[in-house]
Amino acid sequence: MDQIKYKRIMLKISGEALAGEAHRGLDFDVIDSVCDAIRQCTELGVQVGLMVGAGNFWRGVKDGADKMQRSHADAMGMLGTVMNAIAVADALGRHGVDARVLCSVEMNKFCEYFTRDLADRYLNEGKVVVFAGGTGNPYFSTDTGVVLRGVEIEADAILMAKNVDAIYSADPKQDPNAIRYSRLTYDEVLAKRLKATDTTAMALAMDNNVTMVCFGLAEENSIIRVVRGEEIGTTVQNKF
Repeated sequence: MDQIKYKRIMLKISGEALAGEAHRGLDFDVIDSVCDAIRQCTELGVQVGLMVGAGNFWRGVKDGADKMQRSHADAMGMLGTVMNAIAVADALGRHGVDARVLCSVEMNKFCEYFTRDLADRYLNEGKVVVFAGGTGNPYFSTDTGVVLRGVEIEADAILMAKNVDAIYSADPKQDPNAIRYSRLTYDEVLAKRLKATDTTAMALAMDNNVTMVCFGLAEENSIIRVVRGEEIGTTVQNKF
């Protein structure tokens, strides 16, 4: 236990990350790598909550655009997160990790209905809890969902594993002069309109005084390194 900084984490993995180089569907090599990192975390005594996006299948606000009513498009996105959650939980089981899928909407043929107390019980039992369905409401991203669940389960930190290795002042793929940040306050993120997560997620994290770490999933051993307190990516807090 003295090797870890965060005893209970809320981890977000983007759906795009699970798709790997194909950018669509599921890359099981990537999923196995993520599950192995989670297994190592649990062996260190870390309690792990996990939420996965659905960008590898469907992004409501983007893919629906003006072709669908927004609530319907977002409902499809929430269903995409359920598929990803089931896939990851299955992979965790193959890695010897006991995992439970809890969904924000009732879907008892596939997973259990989320309550805060049930999630807390499973985490204390050493199980990994995979949260599906986002917030259960349209117009909210899974970034907001992961902060909401992180606050509810009283996570020590929210870990945002992204396709980018940190928060930048601009898209580093498009702007070679983009500034890379190692530490930021929530006030700075909101004032500078930095595109780390959506604004609602940042505001919710700020209001609840929770630590957020945004880092690159592709970096070697990145999840373990963050859990152990290594400063990779960008750490966001109300103050340092």
